[in-house]
Amino acid sequence: MKDNITVSVSSIHGTKHFSFGKKTRHTFKFISGMIFIGILLAAGIIYYLLNDAEFSKLKLRELENKSSSLSKEITSLTALKISLEQDLSEREERMQLVSDRLGDLESLLGMDNNDGKLESRLDTATINSSIRVAMLTQIPSGPPVKNARTSSGYGKRIHPVTGVMKYHRGQDFAVNTGTPIYAPADGAIEAIRPSNKGSGNFLRILHSYGFSSSYSHLSKFAVKKGDFIKKGDLIAYSGNSGLTSGPHLHYEVRFIGRPLNPKPFLDWNVDKFDTIFKNVRGIRWESLVDKIELRVSHQLQLSSQKAAQLTDTSK
Repeated sequence: MKDNITVSVSSIHGTKHFSFGKKTRHTFKFISGMIFIGILLAAGIIYYLLNDAEFSKLKLRELENKSSSLSKEITSLTALKISLEQDLSEREERMQLVSDRLGDLESLLGMDNNDGKLESRLDTATINSSIRVAMLTQIPSGPPVKNARTSSGYGKRIHPVTGVMKYHRGQDFAVNTGTPIYAPADGAIEAIRPSNKGSGNFLRILHSYGFSSSYSHLSKFAVKKGDFIKKGDLIAYSGNSGLTSGPHLHYEVRFIGRPLNPKPFLDWNVDKFDTIFKNVRGIRWESLVDKIELRVSHQLQLSSQKAAQLTDTSK
């Protein structure tokens, strides 16, 4: 009985005795141990679950922050997308406007605008317009006096003073003394000759590509020999000097010293650019245009390269 444990429980109903043997005690110890281990495992699991829940909460907060940040970024990107779409639409409208304007310019220049990309069309139009500007500013074009009536044209005529049939190598404008005379092209003043005989007060401008223009019967000079002048500059005033029947301007255009009919040059402008090639013979216009085109293309290429270099430098 030494190995038995007796437990007595007293109550109003009496005393009860419970006896536990060795086997029962071992069973009780085992069960107690298992319960203790179970409690420890439960505590560990609860601790782990609490930590995992806290970690999950932290992750959830991070995800919520990221979600908020992504929502803001999406909103910003959406606004940027709308802005870029509007900018693209505006650029397309401007490109269409440029294309339409380019088409008008090509029509004015007499170019075929059905083929080629916009960039190549722009290059071609730029070269063609540059060629026209170069020729119209460096070769006499337009009248040297404004709103003047032609009193005598180029060709054979009876001289109004001598009455002799003579070849008239220029064109006369009926203008009053003191009428301003303007340079029809860029150039340099080659000759100024005051005189009361023949052509009277005389002025000659040396232009580019072998062309020159001269002015007779002047009243006063506004430039000096050797001056460089540009198209539209005031060069002299009309008069009645020399052999003349009245105030007028005698105007001549020459190519390498050979007189040309001034009328095609007087009518020559951007709108009637090609007429000069048909109306003025004896000049290798095609060769001249080719040379100017090469020069213009080279200048435009250099300008483009310089602009690209400046852009790269500024970055």
